[in-house]
Amino acid sequence: MASDFSPNLGMDLVRVTEAAALAAGRYMGLDRSDEADYYAALAMAKALEDVNIEGHVVIGEETKLGTHSPLDSSMTVGSGNGPAMDVVVDPVDGARLLALGHSDAISVVGIAPKGSMWAPYPAAYMEKIVVDQTAADVLVEECMDAPAAWTLALVARAKKKQIRDLVVFILSRTRHHDLIEEIRTAGARVIVRSHGDIAGAIMAGTENVNVDVMLGVGGVSEGVISACAIKCLGGAMLGRLAPQNEEEHAAVIEAGLDTKQILTCDQLVNGRDIFFVATGITNGRLLAGIQYHGNWAETESLVLRCETGTRRLIHAEHRLDEDQ
Repeated sequence: MASDFSPNLGMDLVRVTEAAALAAGRYMGLDRSDEADYYAALAMAKALEDVNIEGHVVIGEETKLGTHSPLDSSMTVGSGNGPAMDVVVDPVDGARLLALGHSDAISVVGIAPKGSMWAPYPAAYMEKIVVDQTAADVLVEECMDAPAAWTLALVARAKKKQIRDLVVFILSRTRHHDLIEEIRTAGARVIVRSHGDIAGAIMAGTENVNVDVMLGVGGVSEGVISACAIKCLGGAMLGRLAPQNEEEHAAVIEAGLDTKQILTCDQLVNGRDIFFVATGITNGRLLAGIQYHGNWAETESLVLRCETGTRRLIHAEHRLDEDQ
């Protein structure tokens, strides 16, 4: 069945992430992450007004940050003159990375037909495992509860590598202390980052980026956004809710959500009418960061379309207004 939305939708969405990235990029290294996130969200929401969809934000940033923006859960975005779509966004994935001038801060958006995306509100955190397409077939549900060494052995075998050749991305969190030591004991190398959940998943899901696996607990919204990208890339992902405190656990149980269910990428986002777009804010392994040149700026963006398997890298030059 033919899709009822434009195949050029990815090109419309790249203007959305570019707008957010350009707004956020001015805050690189200024240690004002909340301000950067706020203005990036405003820019993203405004740019979405020109996209011909009737968009519904599935999971907003308020579940994780406790703050509000025009991109909160259940908000309507887009021009309203188009198909009904689920929308997940992160105006600044890696806000602290941006604040400190570190690499791989990006702006992202993922969309799919309405009802396609898993929406476990009010859950905020989930466990995740991500691999690229060369290891997709070996990522089975048992990996979620198995020792890290067992999963890493499966991935290494699929990639025709030794475990010591693998690179694992994981967030620097107290909850991950034992897992990091387990990975190191198994012999794999580790990239430990303070933030950048989505960027880490895309690295693991993209061949030739020198990251083989992403492991650990991160945000639910980031997980669903990542699933959009991983599905477009042909990789594999497993996820399971992981409440991080008694309040979140109680809210999840009251909402009737299953904390034991293990979801695949297809369950996190259903179908193939999926677009994912990211624009680099700071330089990184995935994308070049924004470069400002007085009255103009350069951006680099990644545009993925699941239905066709298309992967585009877009370099753009932008004329800037005085207030930009």
